[in-house]
Amino acid sequence: MSDALLSALAESLAELVTAVGTSDDEVLDPGTAVRWLEGAAATLDGLGPADRRALDGLFRATALRRPAGPRREALLRLSERLGLAEGLRQAPPAATVPTGAVPTGAASTATASTATVTTAPPLVARRVPSPTASPSPTVPRAPHAAVGISSSPSPSPATPAAASPADDPADVCDAVAERVLRFAALVREADPATPVPTCPGWTLADLTRHLGAVHRWADHLVRTRATVRVHLKDLPLDPPSHPAAYADWLTEGADTVLTTLRATAPDLPVWSPGADPHARYYPRRLLSEAVVHLADAELALGGAAGAIDPRTAADAIDHFLTDAPYIPWIAEPLAHLGRDGAVLRLAARDTGTVRTLVLGGGGFTWSREGRGSGAVGPTASVEADTGELLLLLHRRYAADDPRFTHTGDRELLDDWLAATAL
Repeated sequence: MSDALLSALAESLAELVTAVGTSDDEVLDPGTAVRWLEGAAATLDGLGPADRRALDGLFRATALRRPAGPRREALLRLSERLGLAEGLRQAPPAATVPTGAVPTGAASTATASTATVTTAPPLVARRVPSPTASPSPTVPRAPHAAVGISSSPSPSPATPAAASPADDPADVCDAVAERVLRFAALVREADPATPVPTCPGWTLADLTRHLGAVHRWADHLVRTRATVRVHLKDLPLDPPSHPAAYADWLTEGADTVLTTLRATAPDLPVWSPGADPHARYYPRRLLSEAVVHLADAELALGGAAGAIDPRTAADAIDHFLTDAPYIPWIAEPLAHLGRDGAVLRLAARDTGTVRTLVLGGGGFTWSREGRGSGAVGPTASVEADTGELLLLLHRRYAADDPRFTHTGDRELLDDWLAATAL
């Protein structure tokens, strides 16, 4: 069955179910409508996690092709109406927190939140390639970006308040800008041919060109209100001919995307490579990417990554876990680990926050709670500061680095890291 046919069938089903669910009593008997919707939900409930995820993605893609208004909003709620979304996404820690947001102080809260990760098949795998994949001869691939630069870099990291994605998106943009300035300052005086050990096969020129390309990619998506994936290769990126000019090109692109993000309503529907198809996705996503790639440059040039404030690192970890279902080369290996029921615990020693990952059902669920409040005993656990755990998950640090403390089945952690390699 072709992708076009699957999309057409999903769109037809979405429109039909929405029409039934929103029809007036005079048009359709309420009892008949309820029975029909319950029957449809029961049928779809028999789907496996991967198929539920696929249909959820198709329904959301259908919604984003509609003009803004009640019809689009009804379509966006369709997965919830049919029970498809149950357990597929992270539930916000508090009822008042919208999808994709993290409440202030989430890094140290003891309130649990859960998410389920399942395989995202190619039809709805909406994520473009990862930054850690081998670069193409022209522009390194990946959906990452930084936002706006307008001043000299600060000699010290942004404060937790300015860096926390729990705050206003404008503050997040400031935090991304601060990190991109630091990145540009590092590479401006460095040899562009310097290898980046944490991105095998890449040089500093590749890493810088990648970030600059993604600034323009993210700006295009948000500025045009894209409803479908746009590939980097289809955009006029115009990188400089000489790597020595990449730092300026990088900051120019950051200025542009920052201006766009600041001028855009956070709840504007926009295609995204992850779990939240709104403009608000991008500041949060791009901050986590800026943090990781700054660490790449620091490790390449100085042998040590700078400290990452716990709130920013905590949200980046949550963001990674939430987006995992949309990364097929992560979700697919996880689905075949054969470790159903195994429990992996990530303990942050600087905040006392614990993330508990339970494998099974073609993916995993996860929760976040305070130290000592986890209800399930771990098969394996790893403890470090929050920023160190973030860099471990992104494989910037090896699991056998002495900064990590391990207990239990170490093989489980190794299997997880191998399956989730970007």
